[in-house]
Amino acid sequence: MSQEKNQEQNSIDSNTKKEENLPSSQNQQTQKRNIQRRKNQKNDTSKTGTLKNIKRTFEQNERIHKNRLECFNKLNQNSGSCVRITPLGGLGEIGGNMMIMETKNSAIIIDVGMSFPSEDMHGVDILIPDFSYLKQIRNKIRGIVITHAHEDHIGALPYLFKEMQFPIYATPLPLGMILNKFEEHGIGKYRSYFRPVEKRKIYKIGDFDIEWIHITHSIIDASALAITTEAGTIIHTGDFKIDHTPIDGYPTDLHRLAYYGEKGVLCLLSDSTNSHKEGFTRSESSVGPTFDKIFANSKGRVIMSTFSSNIHRVYQAIQYGLKYGRKVCVIGRSMERNLNTAMELGYIKLDRKIFIDAHEVGKYPDNKVLIVTTGSQGETMSALYRMATDEHRHIKIKPTDQIIISAKAIPGNEASVSRVLNYLLKAGASVAYQNFSEIHVSGHAAQEEQKLMLRLVKPKFFLPVHGEYNHVYAHKETAISCGIHPKNIYLMSDGEQVEICNKYIKKAKTVKTGKVYIDNQINKQIEDDVVIDRQKLADSGIVMIVAQIDSEEKKIIGKPKVVSYGLVPDKQDKAFSKEMEAILEQYLINARKEIFEDSKLAESEIRQVVRKHIFRKMKKYPTIVPTIYMM
Repeated sequence: MSQEKNQEQNSIDSNTKKEENLPSSQNQQTQKRNIQRRKNQKNDTSKTGTLKNIKRTFEQNERIHKNRLECFNKLNQNSGSCVRITPLGGLGEIGGNMMIMETKNSAIIIDVGMSFPSEDMHGVDILIPDFSYLKQIRNKIRGIVITHAHEDHIGALPYLFKEMQFPIYATPLPLGMILNKFEEHGIGKYRSYFRPVEKRKIYKIGDFDIEWIHITHSIIDASALAITTEAGTIIHTGDFKIDHTPIDGYPTDLHRLAYYGEKGVLCLLSDSTNSHKEGFTRSESSVGPTFDKIFANSKGRVIMSTFSSNIHRVYQAIQYGLKYGRKVCVIGRSMERNLNTAMELGYIKLDRKIFIDAHEVGKYPDNKVLIVTTGSQGETMSALYRMATDEHRHIKIKPTDQIIISAKAIPGNEASVSRVLNYLLKAGASVAYQNFSEIHVSGHAAQEEQKLMLRLVKPKFFLPVHGEYNHVYAHKETAISCGIHPKNIYLMSDGEQVEICNKYIKKAKTVKTGKVYIDNQINKQIEDDVVIDRQKLADSGIVMIVAQIDSEEKKIIGKPKVVSYGLVPDKQDKAFSKEMEAILEQYLINARKEIFEDSKLAESEIRQVVRKHIFRKMKKYPTIVPTIYMM
């Protein structure tokens, strides 16, 4: 560089000597050009230095961006620890949420929820997860961790506690609602396992340090979980949406989520229920103005039905009922119980004088009554269904009634909701349901809220949870758009055990999972074979045959008795009976000798013969029940 400058200076000096020999006018012009040249050279040098400085700053900002977006690099890169995550419910379905998180020495259960049966599960009220895997690792389990009090997260707890017991860690409202369930099932003594937790406080449970982080959802006192292990921190959102104007004034604790995001998060498990929905989910407070309008225009009784756990929705309805001078009647065991629990714990404040019993409703003018009830999912035993079918003891639907169904049908319940709507409309009532755009809002995050969660937490690995495969797949696409590498995302199914450490995420093995059928009327399990038999009967019917056989003559004595249900019309019973008699006679002609010595063997073969004949003719496999007497 110095050599170039010396050559430059020598050139200038040479030019200067030449200039001294030039006439004075030319000399002055040349000197001016040289001065200008020197100035330009200095400016170029200064500009180059400035650009280099700016570029260095740009490169530094690039490093800053990379560091702030990849905070997971702050995790201990040399840690050899791993965490295994096993969903036992909640993936490939809506509801039934239950997950196991385990290290080498300890394990925790996250939520123990129930789900609803399909229409072909006759006589089944609810489904609960199969607890087989828990029995295998029960000595490792240090506690049950609850995110919130919805049925699909706590509904199966009583059935688990009848088999095995572990400490339950949860915030106050979930514990209050779990206690109600335990008392209903006659296991209130297990309240000694309750461990109330405070938010923003860390609890050590086995190998896990867990903090409950406040989030907004369609139920009060919901939480996300920050679970710290030797392998790193795992954030589990639970069910959530990001409501900036919640009814209780407590928005999602975004600051705490961001705090963990800055420290570095190994893995995020996030709610996928609304992953197809663009934009943002509306605030719970947006329902209020719609309620106000309906109450203002209602001349008769207002009957509002929603989920019994949606305390803020119930609270809003009651507030507008009071605004228009109405007394409040709460009908439905779960609704009464949950509202009372929320009031006792201080989540909502209402004067108990505003409430009346169902038998008192008739004492007040219709325009002075608000009835809050269960049955928004069309459940046949619910209060609203019994009102609609004129089976309720105290409340009969009137043409002047204004019904508000402030809920969306859970997938699989659409037919039940439609049925109760038809009954209500036939009774002449006005019904506000989905035709009112803001009569119900979801409690689950739409895509923009999911993106915000991903950007705040900035995880290395991502496991979308809660929903059918199409929901978690859509959530995966959202995560990729937010910079999560596709190789760092895994779409789990129930029973798949995923292993996570700082270097990888992979499937470890598959564990036994499935559903257990429950009859809610007696709070007991229905065995699988009973449900299967019911499905067969509903699909193909039953044929019962009673016959006496002369074992010597190898003939039928008298006429066999044939009874069928669900297979042929009543008017064809006689013809069908003759047809079955002919099948038996033909079978006996060619029957083996030992058949006439063993009635059980005869029944087995007759069952197969009749079954094949009916399938060839009707393409059905009915249940065949033969009773054979050898004479």
